[in-house]
Amino acid sequence: MENFGEALLLMLIGMSTVIVILLLIIFLGKLLIYLTNKYVPVEEVIPQSPQQPAPAPIPAHIMAAITSAVSVVTKGKGKITNIEKL
Repeated sequence: MENFGEALLLMLIGMSTVIVILLLIIFLGKLLIYLTNKYVPVEEVIPQSPQQPAPAPIPAHIMAAITSAVSVVTKGKGKITNIEKL
């Protein structure tokens, strides 16, 4: 029974030490966050939407080639609704 009491005392000291160290880490972390937010200036970044230039119109001879190619491949059943340049 003598060893059992010693074991409980060591366990109590070890667990207390771990709890104290964890609490110290938590409070120091909160202090660091508080001081950083107080003394470091924050620059707000306003995201700008990228403005894409208007697509250039497709030349008439290229449009005619695309239309005839679609007509040949689909045997006249295909219809072009939209052409986008990637």
